Amino acid sequence: MKPLLETLKAGTGYLEKHGVDEARLNMEHLLAHVLQCRRLELYLRFNEMLDEECLAALRGLIKRRGEGEPLQHLLGTVEFCGHELICDHRALVPRPETERLVELLGERLAAQPPLKVLDVGTGSGCIGLSLARMWTTPGTEFTLVDVSEDALELARLNASRLGLAGQSVRFIRSDLFEKVDGPFDLIVANLPYIPSGEIASLSMEVRRDPLNALDGGPDGLVIIARLLTEAGKRLSPGAWVALEIGHDQAADVAALCAAAGFEQIEAVRDLAGIERFVFARQSAASN
Repeated sequence: MKPLLETLKAGTGYLEKHGVDEARLNMEHLLAHVLQCRRLELYLRFNEMLDEECLAALRGLIKRRGEGEPLQHLLGTVEFCGHELICDHRALVPRPETERLVELLGERLAAQPPLKVLDVGTGSGCIGLSLARMWTTPGTEFTLVDVSEDALELARLNASRLGLAGQSVRFIRSDLFEKVDGPFDLIVANLPYIPSGEIASLSMEVRRDPLNALDGGPDGLVIIARLLTEAGKRLSPGAWVALEIGHDQAADVAALCAAAGFEQIEAVRDLAGIERFVFARQSAASN
């Protein structure tokens, strides 16, 4: 038996020694997970004694976190755009930057939401499913594709969790546009954009994400370039492409958009001031 506060402090120290950022916050999340309570409730329970069963479960989680396993994998869920999604090794951990992409789409397309949406490289489904919860006009269709069947199974589970199973959301295993035709009013994608040579230098946590969700080829733009080259044939006139990209790729991606014939190309900053997104529009005269 050990007091909760003593356990919290000891676990925080262990995580700090193993280089975990925000060690105290991580420890609070793990402790709340084991106790099945809200994190802030811990502050009302500092004097509570934890039994050996609880401590044993907690020790296992702390060890795994210290070894670089993402906190979200240990908790099994992640909050994204106000929804709780299942999160595990099958797909990228959804990140705040991607939440911002969803928010921007909601703001920019509020006056006329798209009726046919394609989320390419959907992973956990976080983008496409969040948009499906946002845009509920009857007849709106969402197509979520990924090359990984494991990722698609995770996305299906999240669709069920959000009450979207059996609605106008379909899942297709496809290498980009291999098995989808369109036309779509919006294509959104958070594709692999890390240059192959930089993978080894990523944090332990990020390297736990699937390699095929990270590796964008020698310059990080191989898959994005493929998508932009092929996207025009799957878009309706005046439709949009929205991409999340690497921190230093905006100019190159904008050039790829221009080469592919897109208009109204714009690099948009995330909340940290980084040009993290590129929006581009299909010509209204396109067939």
